[in-house]
Amino acid sequence: MDILNITIKLVVGFISLFLVTRLLGKTQIKQITPFDFVSAMVMGELFGNIIYDREVNVFYAVYATALWGVLILATDYVAQKFLKTRSFLEGNPDVIIRNGIIDQKVMKKNMLDINTLLEMLRQKDVFTVGDVEYAILEASGTLSVLRKSEAQGVRRADLELPARPVNLATAIIIDGELLWQDLENTGLNVKDLQEEIKKKGYKDVKDIFYAEWMEGRGLLLQGYMD
Repeated sequence: MDILNITIKLVVGFISLFLVTRLLGKTQIKQITPFDFVSAMVMGELFGNIIYDREVNVFYAVYATALWGVLILATDYVAQKFLKTRSFLEGNPDVIIRNGIIDQKVMKKNMLDINTLLEMLRQKDVFTVGDVEYAILEASGTLSVLRKSEAQGVRRADLELPARPVNLATAIIIDGELLWQDLENTGLNVKDLQEEIKKKGYKDVKDIFYAEWMEGRGLLLQGYMD
C-alpha cells in the first residue's frame, strides 16, 4: 500500500511540475533569479514531505504545485504590468566595472569579492581587467562584459597575420594584500613594485585595491575609492 501511495504521489507530482514548468515558460530557466532558486528549493522540500508522509493526500501535491505556479505567474504579471514594481520584484542590474574601473561600492553592495569577480570574468573569456570597459552584474547573478575597443579586434587569422604569444594576467595585490608567490612568478620584486605604486600616486601596497601584471602590458593598478 505504501509503495502504491508513493508511486501515485510521484506520478501526480511529476505531471504537475511538468505542466507548471511549461506554463511558466523557458525564461524561468534561462533567467533564473535568486528568488526563483530559493523557491525551487522550497518546492523540492515541500514535495519531499508530501511524498513520504502517508497522512498527506496526493491532492496536496497538486494544490501546492498549482499555488506555487499561480504565485510565480502573478509576480511576473505585476512586474510586466506595473513598471515601478520591477526593480523591487526582479532586481536591477549593477554596473560593477565602469570605464575600466572596478566599482568597489557596487561590489560591497552585492557582497562580491575580487576573486569571485575575476572568476566570473574568466568565464567570459576575459583574463585581465584591463580588457574590460564595462561589466554589468545582472539581476540573475550573471555577468555581462563589454570589452574595450582594442580588445574587440578581428582575429589575426582573419587577416592572415602570424600568431603572437598569448600571456595570462596575474593578480599580485588583492584588497591591500600582496600575493608573494604570484609576485615571484611574474619576475618582479618588491622594490620595483613599490616604485610603480608611487609613480601612480599611491604610498603603499595597503592603498591598492587590485593590481595585476601582464607580460607586454605591464602593471595595472587600482587604489581604494574614497
